Amino acid sequence: MAQTGHGLTRYEQLVKQHCLPDLADPTPGGVLPQVFGYLLEANPTTGVFTDKQLVEKFDRFVDTLTTKKDVNGKADAGMTFFGQFIDHDITLDATSSIGKRIDPRHIRNVRTPNLDLDCVYGDGPEASPYLYSKKHEHFLLFGRKDSPNDLARNSEGTALIGDFRNDENIIVSQIQGAFICLHNILMSHVEEGGTAGGEIKECAAMNIRSDVWHRSLPAKLVDFESVRRFIRLHYQWIILNDFLPAFVDQEMIDLALATDPFGPMAPVMPAEFSVGVYRFGHATAQNAYKLKKGASKAVDLFAMQGFGPRDPSSDMEMRMFFDVAGTKAQKARAVGMKMAKTLMELPNSVVPGKIKFGGMELTLDQSRKLALRNILRDRLTLQLPHGQKVARFLNSQHLGHDFKVLAAPDGLAKEHIDKTPLWAYALQEAELLGRGKLTGVGGLICASVLIRLMKLDPASVLNTPDFEPWSGFGGECTMGNVMKYVEDHRDDIPHRKDLFTKP
Repeated sequence: MAQTGHGLTRYEQLVKQHCLPDLADPTPGGVLPQVFGYLLEANPTTGVFTDKQLVEKFDRFVDTLTTKKDVNGKADAGMTFFGQFIDHDITLDATSSIGKRIDPRHIRNVRTPNLDLDCVYGDGPEASPYLYSKKHEHFLLFGRKDSPNDLARNSEGTALIGDFRNDENIIVSQIQGAFICLHNILMSHVEEGGTAGGEIKECAAMNIRSDVWHRSLPAKLVDFESVRRFIRLHYQWIILNDFLPAFVDQEMIDLALATDPFGPMAPVMPAEFSVGVYRFGHATAQNAYKLKKGASKAVDLFAMQGFGPRDPSSDMEMRMFFDVAGTKAQKARAVGMKMAKTLMELPNSVVPGKIKFGGMELTLDQSRKLALRNILRDRLTLQLPHGQKVARFLNSQHLGHDFKVLAAPDGLAKEHIDKTPLWAYALQEAELLGRGKLTGVGGLICASVLIRLMKLDPASVLNTPDFEPWSGFGGECTMGNVMKYVEDHRDDIPHRKDLFTKP
């Protein structure tokens, strides 16, 4: 049996104990407590309306958000799905449901709330051996003979990955696959022992004394952990310098870097982020996307294959989703108060039946509206503070920014609702104040939660002051350049066909 602490790989024990001891236990609950919580406190609905009336009013409101038209913002289309990939790296609530009120402090977060790519690596080759090749130690399984760029799968076609949700659709599935390939490409460089391999190992060892690294890790794991940390550092760099600026006002990113707006006792993974603000990505999805250059027709988001074997005809070109040297990728929708119609008509595969809320049953039509599900989860299930309340709280913290307290949007005001659900408030701020990016309440919550994960991680890119992205990716370290690097080099992996599975 692997000699590891509960929930910690040898590498994680190493950084906790030896990297930066003064950061090893910054909160009473430990570095990364695996429960959700509130930034403020529960805020139950008040007033004269029954739950049934509120559902009907919110239903009419979300109808005003629906659009059949795809409108381009400035962010690359792939950033929407990279955001989904990040979410699956740090959150998984496997117990609560829309129809049952629950305190988030009683919900276990199944993912490690850390930007550590456990959705790719699982718990490492010792604890998650089913993700790794037996023939080629420390290489991740990837591809099939009849579909080389699909995820590895078992005999039932289920993807062999660290988080099952990353097989949900073609786009997030292939982002997952790209990170798996990236590991295997870099592992090949380290095995070969050339210049690139030396640069990877040198980067990975930043901020860790060499004697501690080799004393804490068995010799056979040093190369694997070198590649894993190298990729983690670049992944975190991309989140900080590419993903967040794509969707969040830079002033809010800078404020989150400079301050701790919710204080040191705030939960590591607050419901206001996971259930509220971070769902902004739903508003950036388009109705359909072209997967390849020159494709005659865009593919509806829910017409894409998911949760099963994918054939080569569904392979996508990353340049269609992430800009590389001016390739003009498709664009995401700007953050705002419109949502693609396809997300308001979720298919049977996503919503097989009606949602029940207490003694009330929603209609099937209501149950399939993602925006309505977001609001009901926000206000009636987890009872998050409304946007105006959070804005007033942040103004009381004297952070040097005037957080505008916005009136409820017309669609709610007409329903005599003057307190805006946090998710909708963040979208409203982006549309009215942020020029299509999260700002104010939404921007600060989004940026501060992701940045705090890095602040609390003693081995993160923020705690590695000498880190500079690897020049091998070519130009800037952006999601587009890293994805291009993967596409250019994935066929060069010496053991590639040995890593195929045979479902």
